[in-house]
Amino acid sequence: MTPLEVVGVWRLASYTELDEDGSTVAGPLGEAPEGLLIYTADGHVAVSMMKTGDGPSRETFMGYSGRWLLAGDEMTHEVVVSAHPRMAGTRQVRRAALDGRTLSLRGTAVNPVGGRTPERVLTWRRARDEDTRQLEKE
Repeated sequence: MTPLEVVGVWRLASYTELDEDGSTVAGPLGEAPEGLLIYTADGHVAVSMMKTGDGPSRETFMGYSGRWLLAGDEMTHEVVVSAHPRMAGTRQVRRAALDGRTLSLRGTAVNPVGGRTPERVLTWRRARDEDTRQLEKE
């Protein structure tokens, strides 16, 4: 995978956690989260994800932006601003894999949840032109 291959807009397909026994469970944004991930050619990244349905924004929205770097299969997001201030200034390092139009990012949770540090798997699908046209109509 090269940096040029990941440049563009990606839509969130799933956000899951791997339980200690290897089973997959819903991630912190529930069963059907929505999101966009944007990588620019000059090294900027923007991530917006939300849980569908109502609720307080601190529980239903996750967003940040900053810089990105790909080295081998290691994707690093250097967070500059974030909806969660504790993330600003951090480096989020994930294992990346690209399979056609699907990008998978794997990493551990920023803060241990319930005394454990789950592996989180974010699966993104490259946005198509019709995806952005649909957004323009809404």
